Amino acid sequence: MHEIIIFKLLFAPIVQAQQGGTDPTFQILIFGLLFAGMWFLIIAPQRKKQKAHDQMIRSLGTGDEIITNGGIIGIITNVKGDRFVLKIADNTKIELSKSFVQSKTEKSEKSES
Repeated sequence: MHEIIIFKLLFAPIVQAQQGGTDPTFQILIFGLLFAGMWFLIIAPQRKKQKAHDQMIRSLGTGDEIITNGGIIGIITNVKGDRFVLKIADNTKIELSKSFVQSKTEKSEKSES
């Protein structure tokens, strides 16, 4: 019984709006609530994740082991402005844009020897 009352209270203005009795303030309120919901459920967590990734990129330096977006694992040997120089094998180095770094890893025993 209570569910029916709650349902009618929540959805009565929507039904009235569909029947031609539109209230502009109600429509603005609904759009505002939808935007707020999208912000807290989607946009805010994504911005927080992006800020953490940017902080990780800024903290990287020579000697750190990273994984690229393409799955290449390498050790940073030099930092050049907007790029890293990675050692990916013996006598093999590549330059990589900072935007292609996925994550920092702990150095493996194999790469230390």
